[in-house]
This record gives sequence, C-alpha cells and structure tokens, in this order.
Amino acid sequence: MSPPVFLAEADVLEQDVVVLDGPEGRHAAAVRRLRPGERVDLTDGAGLLAECVVTAADRASLTLEVGARHREPPPAPRLVVVQALPKGDRGELAVETMTEVGVDVIVPWAADRCVTRWRPERRDKALGRWRTTAREAAKQARRSRLPEVPDLASTDDVAARLGAASLALVLHEEAEAPLSAVEPPADGDIVLVVGPEGGITGAELARFAAAGGRPTRLGPTVLRTSTAGVAAAGVLLAATGRW
Repeated sequence: MSPPVFLAEADVLEQDVVVLDGPEGRHAAAVRRLRPGERVDLTDGAGLLAECVVTAADRASLTLEVGARHREPPPAPRLVVVQALPKGDRGELAVETMTEVGVDVIVPWAADRCVTRWRPERRDKALGRWRTTAREAAKQARRSRLPEVPDLASTDDVAARLGAASLALVLHEEAEAPLSAVEPPADGDIVLVVGPEGGITGAELARFAAAGGRPTRLGPTVLRTSTAGVAAAGVLLAATGRW
C-alpha cells in the first residue's frame, strides 16, 4: 500500500527533519494513528514530494526524517474541466472524482440553466467547499500537485478560456463528433466544458463556438453533469498518454 500524503510548505520540505503539526499533524497522529517507523509522504501541492519516515509521534504532531525528494514536472497537456454547477452535493462529488482521476483545473461555471446558484453572500463558502474537497481528494489519490479551483466563472470567462486553449471542447449530446476521435495536443491547455442538467443553451453554444469550442459527444447515453466530467477526463487522459 502506498504511504499516506500530507501537505506542508515548500520550505519545510527542504529540511532534513520536519515536525508536522497543525490540522495535518493532528490528522496524521490522532486519526491515522501513524507511529515511529512508518512511511509518510509530504507534498507542497505544487509538485514537490518528500519521502519521510516517522521518528516520533504524540497526540497532535509527528516528527519526520526526510529522505528522497522528487519534483513532478507540470502536466502536459494540462486538462481543464469547466463544470456547470450541479444540484445539491453533486458539485463536491464531481470535484472529488475529477481530482482522483487527475484533472488539473476544475472551473465552477454559472450556466444559464443551472438550478444551483452561488449567491454573492454564499459564494465564498461554496467555493471553499469545492477547494477543500479537491485538497482532500488529492491527498487520498496521492497527488503531489493539487488541482486548481478558480473563482466562479461566467459564460464570458469560459469563452475566454476556450479561446486561449490548445484544444477547446464542449460536451453536447447532439454533437456528431465522438470525444474518442479527438486528437489531443502535446502541450498547452485542453479545456472541456460540461453543461448543467438542463443542457447548454443555444446562446451559450454559439458563444463557445465563436471562441473555438468544438461540440463533441461522450457516448450514446446522457450522463449526469456530475459524472460526465470524470468520464470525459478518462477518455482525454488516456488519449494524451497521461494514463
């Protein structure tokens, strides 16, 4: 079994002996009950990973001896999924599963037909839940790079991302071109738009097409918005050779 992963600042990972305290240390010591002699990996969430061994443990912290260090290069190409806001807690489900498979950026999108709305007074809290979900899922998946979860995007923001992408795709059940036939670029950003349960409006499709977004379909069935992104990510990650 691979060792558990915890987060630490980059300058901490340069030390030969690290005291892991705070929330990460309490979780490691009190919840995971890690003890001297056990392996632990620490990461800064930006690609630097340190292989460590526990040398001492108390109720709220671990003392770790740092061994080998590795720096994972930035992914190429980078996979960006624009996720229309799902209903209820399905947003966190989408973030969790996309993080586990390796999506690099997860952009929340306020599509016209979204039932869920992040009102201004609750936006920070909702965005915080997505970011916390991404962080915890990344640790569970043993990732050394945390996915980015930027602020809530408007349709114009999404169009700008599509216009700057190396490959711009929009999932749509009526598209003729299958996602499996897409030739991915070697680098840059692949931006994939996942619409809401009610579908992407004609005006949104036109806006995305003008920005270079290519409609594509995932398969013969219609998936929920909270599962379409992870299914499409699997196809694209396999096509790029990252899987």
